[in-house]
Amino acid sequence: MPDETAATPATPPAPTLFTWEFAADPYPAYAWLREHSPVHRTTLPSGVDAWLVTRYADARQALADARLSKNRGHHSEGANAKNKVGIPGERGADLMTHLLNIDPPDHTRLRRLVSKAFTPRRIAEFAPRVQELTDRLIDGLQMDEAGAVKSEADLIHEFAFPLPIYTICDLLGVPPEDQDDFRDWAGMMIRHGGGPRGGVARSVKKMRAYLLELIHRKRADPGDDLISGLIKASDHGEHLSENEAAAMAFILLFAGFETTVNLIGNGVYTLLRHPEQRAQLQASIARGETDLLETAVEELLRYDGPVELATWRFATQSLTIGGQRIGEGEPVLVVLAAADRDPDRFDGPDTLDLARRDNQHVGYGHGIHYCLGAPLARLEAQSALATLLTRLPDLRLAADPDDLRWRGGLIMRGLRTLPVGFTPEAGAGESGESGIPESTP
Repeated sequence: MPDETAATPATPPAPTLFTWEFAADPYPAYAWLREHSPVHRTTLPSGVDAWLVTRYADARQALADARLSKNRGHHSEGANAKNKVGIPGERGADLMTHLLNIDPPDHTRLRRLVSKAFTPRRIAEFAPRVQELTDRLIDGLQMDEAGAVKSEADLIHEFAFPLPIYTICDLLGVPPEDQDDFRDWAGMMIRHGGGPRGGVARSVKKMRAYLLELIHRKRADPGDDLISGLIKASDHGEHLSENEAAAMAFILLFAGFETTVNLIGNGVYTLLRHPEQRAQLQASIARGETDLLETAVEELLRYDGPVELATWRFATQSLTIGGQRIGEGEPVLVVLAAADRDPDRFDGPDTLDLARRDNQHVGYGHGIHYCLGAPLARLEAQSALATLLTRLPDLRLAADPDDLRWRGGLIMRGLRTLPVGFTPEAGAGESGESGIPESTP
């Protein structure tokens, strides 16, 4: 007679989350959570207890659920716990009051006003400048500091990082002579994860003071830039205050550049590890086609996107997600990276398919907090990938994948460095371009 007790296999042990090993490849752990604990309560490295939502359908529900507030004042565990989820101190609080941290009706008003300045037409008109920056930075990749031709580079620090920081500075209207300061401040925040102490706090303070001063200048002498547009934006007598405009400029700068750094870095790394898919994309670009490039960026966002977890949400009342009861005041984190590998939504979710058509990923969120800067990030990623694969066609990884390190952090996921090798272009270095972009006339 068969042993019926042996018919049910034991559930494998729960994975360990938020270690360096986990950061290198979180997807097996997320697969376990989707199957065995799709709405999972865990203690985060900060010491805060939170719910992780990992299935696609549950993620879409949570991202659009008005009962989950972005206002951290709803957190139930008191001031000490709130500090651990990033509640800023009084000095920086006004700079941190932006679209990612507020609910309707304030969110509705601010997004409506900002959308008047941050239009698809403005982004489309900016495409030539993005291409110019891309080309100049690829010129710079092929030269060392002395101007000699080189055949290896760190793609993160020499390309993926400066491209979006210079792009968003130009878009905002930061004068060329001030852009290196922004690069230094942003670099401090991205290296140290936006923590509240030391150099990060000083960088935030300097950026806040600079933005307020720049807004004063733009109010007196407006131009055709985003900050001038934010100042002029109005609707039925409503307008952005100076602090609101500074906060919006800050979040567009910080969120806009870090997500794009990771999109380009993760995307290139993925292509280098999938040579057949990369070859198909190169051939399509060489033929002057755009369809595969567009679907490729969407697939790279789904497959290994720049934002691992959506920003914090807090239950304003008890509610149920995925059959799990969540109490009032409890934090909820939607795991975008897990939702975008859900086999109940995507065929072959762990397979890279640059031509994937049915690809309604949540890499840039969903609902009223869908990323306002997504069109700009897509523009930069398409320009970066197409130009790299065209100008440096034999681009290759110059390090063992096991030796690469990923930046620690809860929300973003990206490589610290990405060493690459390539054959320099004929005539590389002759122009003397350093990779530092010139100003737009």
